[in-house]
Amino acid sequence: MSVVQEPTVQWSPDMMIEVILNEPDDFLKVRETLTRIGVASRKEKKLYQSCHILHKQGRYFITHFKELFALDGKHANLTVNDIQRRNRIVQLIADWGLVEVVDVSKVQDIAPLNQIKVLPHKEKGDWILETKYNIGSKRKKVEETE
Repeated sequence: MSVVQEPTVQWSPDMMIEVILNEPDDFLKVRETLTRIGVASRKEKKLYQSCHILHKQGRYFITHFKELFALDGKHANLTVNDIQRRNRIVQLIADWGLVEVVDVSKVQDIAPLNQIKVLPHKEKGDWILETKYNIGSKRKKVEETE
């Protein structure tokens, strides 16, 4: 059986989707909402978060977790489908009035809705929510004891 190789994207930071929040408090709403949107493993009841909100120098971006790896200088095999799923998620949260997209031309190519799972808030406790990237967490340094 052959495995189809998904086309990868030659990524650069200018491909990130900048958004505007309606109010500063909306940052936490968007961050929490994004924890409940991603790719689901239904048999394990596990949801893998696809996107994060990034606050950088007074600007906000919705990014796929692989974009965050790329920003950190790590290898990230970002695929066309990853970008399409990110765009679908950005479109959803914009439709819900949580954000306004700065450049809507960047979110035209979107994945079908059946490729992502949106977990209702009331079902959050029934699922394991997994993140593949943690913004702002630094590795703990191991202190040497003498």
